Amino acid sequence: MRNYELMYIIRPDVESESVQAVVEKFQGIIANGGEIVKHDLLGKKRLAYEINKHREGTYVLVHFKGTSAIVTELERVLKITDEVIRHMVVRDVVSA
Repeated sequence: MRNYELMYIIRPDVESESVQAVVEKFQGIIANGGEIVKHDLLGKKRLAYEINKHREGTYVLVHFKGTSAIVTELERVLKITDEVIRHMVVRDVVSA
């Protein structure tokens, strides 16, 4: 399994209960064959530029170990989730 880092931004008008539901949905996808190393709900922050008429968003950062199949499924679900306005998954390369 490889190390990955996932950052996604949730719309600012989503209520806190719904934010928690979205976070749990993605944690469930990762936990299905992977392992969450670190999870941070960074809170609501101002965006560098306007995205879909939103000036701020709730940032979530996840470090996890998994396979490429998990990453593929994560990206598929992130793209179709209306609450998420931006996301990025990168492979975390640890220097030896």
